Amino acid sequence: MVAAPERHRAHLVVGGYPPGNPASHDHDYARRRILEALGEIEHSQTSVSGDFDDLEKWLPGCDLMVTYTAGPIPTDEQAVFISDWVEAGGRWFALHGTSGGRARRVPDESQPDGRPRRRMLRAAYHEVLGAFFLNHPPARKFDVAVVDQEHPITRGLTTSFTTMDEPYILDVQPDIHVLMTAKLGPDNTPDGRGFVYDKELDTGLMADGQTRAVGFVRDRGKGAVAYVALGHNHAPTTQPQAIVDESVAPGGVTPPVFRGSWETEAFSQMLKNAMAWGFEAR
Repeated sequence: MVAAPERHRAHLVVGGYPPGNPASHDHDYARRRILEALGEIEHSQTSVSGDFDDLEKWLPGCDLMVTYTAGPIPTDEQAVFISDWVEAGGRWFALHGTSGGRARRVPDESQPDGRPRRRMLRAAYHEVLGAFFLNHPPARKFDVAVVDQEHPITRGLTTSFTTMDEPYILDVQPDIHVLMTAKLGPDNTPDGRGFVYDKELDTGLMADGQTRAVGFVRDRGKGAVAYVALGHNHAPTTQPQAIVDESVAPGGVTPPVFRGSWETEAFSQMLKNAMAWGFEAR
């Protein structure tokens, strides 16, 4: 009798909040692209969810969890469940808005009328992920430096590549291993837009005051978490921004369809690498 080939299992979480709301992203597009990358892994199987509500049902027995979310967050209990799963050997590959979550309206003291703006709410799972989203300026064109070309996720990528994406302002854990950076400089969000946050939390900005971490990996027990801030995309029915940088579109008019990093060869290769990394023997 021929032995059955080793089976690999992944669980994919892609969706916005409230359930069924695109939350300014084209989740269908992201879901298709990630499933295509997973489909290239021989003998792999993938379960799919729109949020984390049924995580305890699907994650046991999985080698890899992949997330691309804009709003859904695990509860504190589910964050512990994810942490234990990673510590036991699971790998979590997270993209873009996974570092975000819910926000609340707070008075903005920088505005003359004190009109409210939103502040992101930190949750227990941000510590497990290793990154907490604070804000993003308008989408722009920028160069990404691949600072570790030896890691399985970035192996084979060129030393740098040009993309168009949202520059993420992040609070990161001190034990991350940075894979990719970009010289995005200080937060230049136009006055009165975006989210408010305490400036000392901007730990993703490095000592030179210009370079930001946009991709990292973090070992935890027998497993690991990898996060890449790149990946914004939208369609005409999910168009999120009133303005973009002139480097994206003349006049700063938001294009009805935006794929950004997803259309670069480097991002596509990184995505395939990350799926293989999630299943590699360890």
